[in-house]
Amino acid sequence: MKGVLLSGGTGSRLRPITHTGPKQLVPVANKPVLEYAIEDLKEAGITEIGVILGNKGRKAIQELLGDGSKYGVEITYIIQGNPLGLAHAAGCAKDFVGDDDFVMYLGDNILKQGVTELVDSFEAGDHGAGIALQEVDNPQQFGIADVDEQGNVTELIEKPDEPPTNLALIGMYVFSPAVFDAIERLEPSWRGELEITDAIQLLLDDGHDIDSHVVTGWWKDTGKPQDMLEANHLVLEGKSLHLDGTVEDGAETDGRIELAESAVIESGAVVRGPVSIAENTTIKSGTYVGPYTSIGPNSTLEGIHIENSVVIGDSNIAAAGRIVDSLLGRSANVKSADELLPEGRRLVVGENSQLKL
Repeated sequence: MKGVLLSGGTGSRLRPITHTGPKQLVPVANKPVLEYAIEDLKEAGITEIGVILGNKGRKAIQELLGDGSKYGVEITYIIQGNPLGLAHAAGCAKDFVGDDDFVMYLGDNILKQGVTELVDSFEAGDHGAGIALQEVDNPQQFGIADVDEQGNVTELIEKPDEPPTNLALIGMYVFSPAVFDAIERLEPSWRGELEITDAIQLLLDDGHDIDSHVVTGWWKDTGKPQDMLEANHLVLEGKSLHLDGTVEDGAETDGRIELAESAVIESGAVVRGPVSIAENTTIKSGTYVGPYTSIGPNSTLEGIHIENSVVIGDSNIAAAGRIVDSLLGRSANVKSADELLPEGRRLVVGENSQLKL
């Protein structure tokens, strides 16, 4: 079985963070989202991975992943160009996949339990496809699957007014090569895209069994700032964290803290985990870093209170009061203005921004 990892798309919902880079490289707990997907595929025994690239961020993604050897996988790059739908992206991988089954993994998704169970469930039968589902409270806002007692999908419905179930498609799929024939017969939807749900429905119409696997752990689509913060919270909550850097005498630390070897928590600083602090970052005296916060590399924090936030890196944040629930882009420079402002700022700060708060 092979893996197809989708890394195109414009990241419009994460602007301005994604104005200068692909959304799949935005870090969660100081690791690019895309790397979680590669780890999940490898854990499922999939080491041949085709990475679908769009028109944006190709070079940055290729520079990060290389040939895949540092992850113990083999990566082939496939150019999609303009994003014309998930089915179009899958179709671009036809030559790479050949006669093999394959997992299609959306590169901006994070799944707590990975894809191993989804793959095992698909391989246990003779299926044309397998889809990951999760119970949701608002099924009207999702593509919904109706399934029989054996877990086989009987119908797919896009954002139904009266959903027959609350089982939503979450963007993880396993396909047999039969999907390529279905894709070739698709017509663009009202959005002008080739929809993967339409391809799966064609497989159903052709008599293929469609397996389903209900995901019980958390799943996050990191396409929006609030989703990024929630994913950061969830990953830090379950991650093994290692204190390898320098904690000076007089610094106060509590809880689980990941501190890179070249990072420093100075005397007079307070850090309460779970927190991840990347390389060459200094937490200076008078700074409070609260739970569920990730501070990226080459950053300096001084005289601030920050919690439940992500600082992507290469940033200087000083005397800016209390920052909460915030996503700060690379090279952000944040400092206080003279006037006193209310506490609890909520920010989405793009790359190379200059703020006075």
